[in-house]
Amino acid sequence: MKNTILLHSFLLAIINFVVVGNLYAQKKVSELTLVYDYVVSNNGAEKTSSNSDMATNTIYIKGNMSRSEMKNSLYQSTTIYDANSNRGVILKEVSGQKLLIRVSPDNWDEINKPYDDIEFKNTPETKTIAGYKCIKAIAKTKDGYTFTVYYTTELIPESRGFNAKFKNLNGLPLEYELANGSFSIRYTIAGINLNPVPASKFDIPKTGYREMTYEESKKLNTRG
Repeated sequence: MKNTILLHSFLLAIINFVVVGNLYAQKKVSELTLVYDYVVSNNGAEKTSSNSDMATNTIYIKGNMSRSEMKNSLYQSTTIYDANSNRGVILKEVSGQKLLIRVSPDNWDEINKPYDDIEFKNTPETKTIAGYKCIKAIAKTKDGYTFTVYYTTELIPESRGFNAKFKNLNGLPLEYELANGSFSIRYTIAGINLNPVPASKFDIPKTGYREMTYEESKKLNTRG
């Protein structure tokens, strides 16, 4: 009986050690800047913004606010999003025009519909990226893309509204690829900054842009 009690106490101690260890290993942050390099491949040929530089996606997170900037030498688009209201704007340049597109909750739902109910399944494969241990997970989107992600549970944004693709992912993606046939786009983390993000990053421009609704933008084939 005494041995049974001792064994039970020993097992509880091990469980507590593992749980506490996991809690200490996981860091939740309310402010974060992520910089991804991305490469588009088609028929096996990789294309970046040019031969000399890499296309980038920079994401700023501050509480429930996020700003995502997609840049290369030919194209630039910025999305500012408020996860509390499920509203935001898309800023982009099209044929020399600077456009500000207002996006309602229904519009966001339409944009992100391909990622509704997406289910990531973990694999046994892991690797270290930018000093963080990452788990490989795979999913399929409704429009037929294979979604391969390496994510970490060691660094977690408090708000998951910054990217609808990963709202069901139990961690922060540091490398991911969307592939369908010969076409793919691959993102790799290039920088992580835990310093506070200026509130001005989420200011919406009041001048310099032609403003339109999301429905109007679809007629111009400029959806972001």
